Amino acid sequence: MDIVSIDPCMMNVRELFGPGRSLAWEFLSQYAWPWEALPDIGRFISETGAALDPAEYDERPNGVWVHKTAGVAASASLGKSIIVCAGAEIRHCAYIRANAVVGRGAVVGNSTELKNVILFDEVQTPHYNYVGDSILGYKSHMGAGSITSNVKSDHSPVSVLCGGLRIETSLRKFGAVLGDYVEIGCNAVLNPGSVVGARSTVYPLSFVRGFVPPGSIYKKQGEVVEKH
Repeated sequence: MDIVSIDPCMMNVRELFGPGRSLAWEFLSQYAWPWEALPDIGRFISETGAALDPAEYDERPNGVWVHKTAGVAASASLGKSIIVCAGAEIRHCAYIRANAVVGRGAVVGNSTELKNVILFDEVQTPHYNYVGDSILGYKSHMGAGSITSNVKSDHSPVSVLCGGLRIETSLRKFGAVLGDYVEIGCNAVLNPGSVVGARSTVYPLSFVRGFVPPGSIYKKQGEVVEKH
């Protein structure tokens, strides 16, 4: 296998995500870098939720809209500013704090916590995941116990590392961005500012920082190879 070459242009919105696979697609497509959308997710939800068809969505207190075909467990907790799309499944003891778009057919599982996120359609966060200040692309999957770490230990602004390039985001809270069809192994940690390109795989127990190019396998820091 060949070591993967790195091009920062592969981190832009249209390289990471296919069009039309999220209620938030038009919103996201306004931005060059996906993390630029994070501060505006709450605004997008309040504006979009108010325009949703009441024949399709039930409106709940605190700016929460749940599609009539979505399943929400009685033990799940929905905070504020949330849209749960058609066919999504919110399982036992899931905790969606605030500012979350849960895409069509997505799964938010047992003891999973979401905060300020966009989950594209058919994303799976099924077991003991924390996903904060992050965007997960179409059909991406978080293995059991895998998490996004969204704040640096010194609380300084998060930057994105791409080869020898450092891109400053000015965001104090930024977890991870996963492109379409990304597979994250069990108990992996995605450090602040991690960006994983479409169709890439991250090994279980990995410690990820910076950009993982599309179509690659992340084994450990410094060992990223191309899929064949």
